[in-house]
Parts: sequence; C-alpha cells; structure tokens
Amino acid sequence: MRQFYEIYRQKKFVSAVLTQISWTNHLLILSKTKSKEEREFYLMLSIKEKYSSRELERQIDSGYYERVMISKKKVSPAATQIRPDAIEVFKDIYVLDFLNLPETHSEKDLQRGIVTNLKHFILEFGTDFTFIGQEYRIRVGKNDYFIDLLFFHRGLKCLVIVELKIDDFKPDYLGKLNFYLEALDRDVKKPDENPSVGIIMCKSKDDEVVEYALSRNLSPALVAEYKTKLIPKKILRKKLQEYYLLGESAAGKEK
Repeated sequence: MRQFYEIYRQKKFVSAVLTQISWTNHLLILSKTKSKEEREFYLMLSIKEKYSSRELERQIDSGYYERVMISKKKVSPAATQIRPDAIEVFKDIYVLDFLNLPETHSEKDLQRGIVTNLKHFILEFGTDFTFIGQEYRIRVGKNDYFIDLLFFHRGLKCLVIVELKIDDFKPDYLGKLNFYLEALDRDVKKPDENPSVGIIMCKSKDDEVVEYALSRNLSPALVAEYKTKLIPKKILRKKLQEYYLLGESAAGKEK
C-alpha cells in the first residue's frame, strides 16, 4: 500500500510542477537535454526564474547546467559565515557572448557593453538583481572613488559590488574591493539591509591563487571568470564527465 501511495504522491508532485511552465519550455527541455538530472534542473530553474522560451533556450545553449555542476566557486570565509546563501546566488563562470566584444578589449568596453545590454546581463547574472548604477561614486575623506557596477539583490537583501578586470585575478584586487564594501556598509547601506557582498569578475583566474587570497579575507567577497564567447557544449559535457569520474574515483579510495 505504501508503494502505491508513494507512486501516487510522486505523480501528483510531477503533475503540479509540469503545469507551471509553458508547453514550449517543456519541448525545449526535452529536445535539448541529455539526462534526467539535466531535465529536472532546467525544469526547476524555469519555474523559479519564470523564463520565457527564448530566455530558457539561451540558458540551455550556454551550458548553464554543466557550468553549475562543475563549478569551483571561490568565496571568502566571511561570505560563507555572513551570507551562506550567497554561494548559491553567484556563478563560477559568466558567459557574456551577447556583448560581442573582441578578444582584446578594455575594462571600459566591458563595462559599457554590460550596461548597454543590461537585460541580457541580468538574465545571465540572476533575475533577482536590480541595477543601481555604473561608476557609482562613494566619498571617503576628501576623495571620490567609483565602483564599476552596483546592484541590489532582492533575495539576499544587500548591495552587490561588481568589479571588472580584463586580466588574470591578482590578490591586490581584494584590497580595493574590501575598501568599497566597508564604505558602502558605513555610508550607503540602509539599517534593514544585510552587509554588502562583492564579486571580482576576471577574464581568467588561477584557482589556487584565488583560494590563498580569499582564505584570510574578512569581507564577503567572491571571484569569478567571464567568457566573451559561448563555451562549446561538447567541452562542458566532457568536463562534467571528468568531474563525475573524479568523484567516483575519490569515493572508491575512501572505501
């Protein structure tokens, strides 16, 4: 009897979930995914983010599932302690192919491209983000400083700094970010808001260098990469397969 009840319960749950997205989105998920896990991932993501068919297709084509699965997010201990839920909000790799930037570009080009294509950036960055300003000015002492991009996240209820770097991550970048976070929390953050979070978005990063740099960082900070072109799905799926094989190998050694 319990087995029949469980089957009934699961069918009822699946039925309730399936009715929450459009038929077009169902067809996209069925035609573009390879596994049960991937289908479930996009099904729940589509419900959560209320994607249109075009938005959902873009996320599938950009390998969002694979990027999340193989993600090696680098966050400071402060981020996990102060805002543990922030880890789920940010990605390890952001795909900004919609900017149509050349391989060689300046930080101004990158910043300008994001602001010009803000709707597409929000889709990639996260739909709970609200844009506040570009080159956001803060004043400390007698000096003016400018934050590349400033957002507010509705779920985290906090200000989010995005600092853009067109080269490899360097530990020095954290000092500037920490200064901005302190200034925001002292002078801009409202009493009912949570401590601000900062993300350094670099063209590339050495994970070991990032881990060392963040290990004693006292501010909620994260480091991510951005790509100006779509990563081929074949490469992402190969990396995901390698990730699973490594996990199985580690599990076997533990036994």
